[in-house]
Amino acid sequence: MINLVKYSCQEKNKNTGNIYYKHYKRVSETLGVKKKMKNKHFLAIDYGEKVIGLASFAQGRDPFPIMEDRLIVYQNPQYYKQLLQFIEDGAFSVLILGLPKLLDGKETAMSEKIRAFGQQLAQDTNLPLFFQDETLSTYEAQQRMKNSPRFNFKIDLKQIDSMSALIILEEYIKSASAESF
Repeated sequence: MINLVKYSCQEKNKNTGNIYYKHYKRVSETLGVKKKMKNKHFLAIDYGEKVIGLASFAQGRDPFPIMEDRLIVYQNPQYYKQLLQFIEDGAFSVLILGLPKLLDGKETAMSEKIRAFGQQLAQDTNLPLFFQDETLSTYEAQQRMKNSPRFNFKIDLKQIDSMSALIILEEYIKSASAESF
């Protein structure tokens, strides 16, 4: 279980000599996960015309969002059925779909395609679907890969879409947490 119990410890201020208590919270509280998000299983989707990246997070079970596999869209007419099967097998309760926008916040032609895809997906799965701004998520994924020994400090094109989905999921959790305060 990832949740840490709240506890306090005494520390002494070096300058004043005063003793104070430092309080620690559960990991879910430090992430700011809303109570209504509790025990939900999230799937983030980075939709592309060639590849779909996937990432998941089960609040209360996973310590942090996890990169899942990717689905090949290019020349694969079965990709949508594969995605529906993945969602069903994973028992997801919330879907988050990355929505590309320009740096000024305006939507693109791809945004319209993704909105239509999202509406169809929500209808076919009967799950709540949220759109999350994915501006610069691929760039951030590249930077994380370049700075990570997990990827041998290189950009792994086979995992970049799943890393982007992971970033989309992290941003969703942050934005949902900010709304709770």
